[in-house]
Amino acid sequence: MLMVRVVGLRLLSPMLVIAVLGACAAPVRMRPVPVAIGHEEAGLASWYGHPYHGRRTASGEVYDMGQMTAAHRTMPFGTWVLVTNRNTGRSVEVRINDRGPFEKGRIIDLSYAAAQQLGAVGPGVIPVRLRVIATATRMSWVGGFVDEGRASATPR
Repeated sequence: MLMVRVVGLRLLSPMLVIAVLGACAAPVRMRPVPVAIGHEEAGLASWYGHPYHGRRTASGEVYDMGQMTAAHRTMPFGTWVLVTNRNTGRSVEVRINDRGPFEKGRIIDLSYAAAQQLGAVGPGVIPVRLRVIATATRMSWVGGFVDEGRASATPR
């Protein structure tokens, strides 16, 4: 084993260097990137449930696997996305409230409820298409409705 003498201390060079540098590394932060309504992505979706149910998400809200939510690496929190299973054509609307997925090749992590409606629970990973249907700022403009048509049709 390679040994290095540093200021009178004997250190295991490869293991110590890795440990010291690893401890100094800052966590990777995924910064939100603004997206326009109509923006689309295609790729793989996975889902998450237990043991995350009841824990805080990256947005600060408590994760409820029964709600129609999802994690995306860069979309701003509060963005509403139409997720379509490319195998079956089934679609759901989800709100981005967390960061992820952390597996290479995946573009969105769905809540258990969203995954169940899309038929993703059994296979675990499905091919999807994402389309932004409302942004956080757009949501406030239309009074909290996902769809501007629903907002316009509501009696004032």
